[in-house]
Amino acid sequence: MMQAPSAPPVRKLRAAVYTRKSSEEGLEQEFNSLHAQREACESYIASQRSEGWVLVRDQYDDGGISGGTLERPGLKRLLRDVEAGLINVVVVYKIDRLSRSLMDFARLVSIFDQNDVTFVSVTQSFNTTTSMGRLTLNILLSFAQFEREVTAERIRDKFAASRKKGIWMGGPVPLGYRVENRKLLIEEKEAATVRMIFERFLIVGSGTILARTLHAEGVTMRSGRPITKGFLHKFLSNRVYIGQAVHKGIAYPGEHKAIISQDLWDKVQSILTISPRRRAGHSRARTPALLKGLIFAPNGCAMTPTHTGKGSRLYRYYATTSVTELGPHTCPVRNVAAGEIETVVIDQLRAVFSAPEMVVRTWMAARQLDSTISEADIRDGLMRLDPMWDELFPAEQARIVQLLVERVDVGTDNIAIRIRAEGMASLVAELRQRQGWKEAAE
Repeated sequence: MMQAPSAPPVRKLRAAVYTRKSSEEGLEQEFNSLHAQREACESYIASQRSEGWVLVRDQYDDGGISGGTLERPGLKRLLRDVEAGLINVVVVYKIDRLSRSLMDFARLVSIFDQNDVTFVSVTQSFNTTTSMGRLTLNILLSFAQFEREVTAERIRDKFAASRKKGIWMGGPVPLGYRVENRKLLIEEKEAATVRMIFERFLIVGSGTILARTLHAEGVTMRSGRPITKGFLHKFLSNRVYIGQAVHKGIAYPGEHKAIISQDLWDKVQSILTISPRRRAGHSRARTPALLKGLIFAPNGCAMTPTHTGKGSRLYRYYATTSVTELGPHTCPVRNVAAGEIETVVIDQLRAVFSAPEMVVRTWMAARQLDSTISEADIRDGLMRLDPMWDELFPAEQARIVQLLVERVDVGTDNIAIRIRAEGMASLVAELRQRQGWKEAAE
């Protein structure tokens, strides 16, 4: 009697479950959405045991991560195991758990195809091994992406409507404010700093110099980082300080109170509209302040250039900022005549051009830039500076002073000047280069 042929052995298919939830809400619960997805998927895999399906015990979960991105830890581990040949079937509760982006999903299906992996959705009853499954998949995923885009549009519209009503919608809290119950409230101590910066920019007219001065005085951002020129430009252009909310370049009345007046804002903006180069030129033409940003009062506060007029005559001064802002009791020196102190600084500069100790210091600094330079080269270069000085334009004199002088400290009965040896070295190198061009031209 002949025996019936035995059935061929069923091929084992290793099935992995992938779960995802967009928000973190509820994930701390003992039984959450991810558990529910996994339970449904594992039950489906158990129903396919006769087809050789075996559950992969590794768990591939992503909680609190949007389906609009592939940058998900659980998904990355799943793809690594797919490419390593450890998985034959990927099972999800719904298609959009894997991806809400049609483009991203196409990439995932391509990876699955390359590794002979089937994709199955439990609630939508199809797999990617059939053409009908692929068609159904693309249709469903298109609707998932459509829903995601509509939701994003609703969020954008709600955000825009809230901004137009002046409502604070989050983000970095501007200096001078704090947030309570999703509203901006003035933080008085920081607000005083905001007003001070706006008022001093109105006097100085230069973000570079004001940033340097604030750094010297220890004024920092809320984080403790130094205030930079770039920060100042954004800071001085932030309409939140006049009580406005901005959405896509359009300003609307805000719910919060203004820190500075409209008049002060308008004056600062009129300066900012001028290019930095023209602004610097106008500033020097109006008040050729050689020591702007370099001069400090006995109490350590910066002194800023100012002037008064009497008839047709202009009287220039360097005024102590703390006296200007807080009163004369803050410093014994209220102001100094600009012409007098600038002359003292220039005379000392011209004297050190030939001082032996400065020649040596400059030479040591210059060797860091050019190892071939000699002490004689430095001495010759510095000696050429003195007779050249009176022939320089005011703008060039101001540039050289900013290069050579590190700091000028005014005392009640003396003046201390700190010279930059490295600045001297740079200037000598520049003079040598110019001399080389001149000799080549001759």
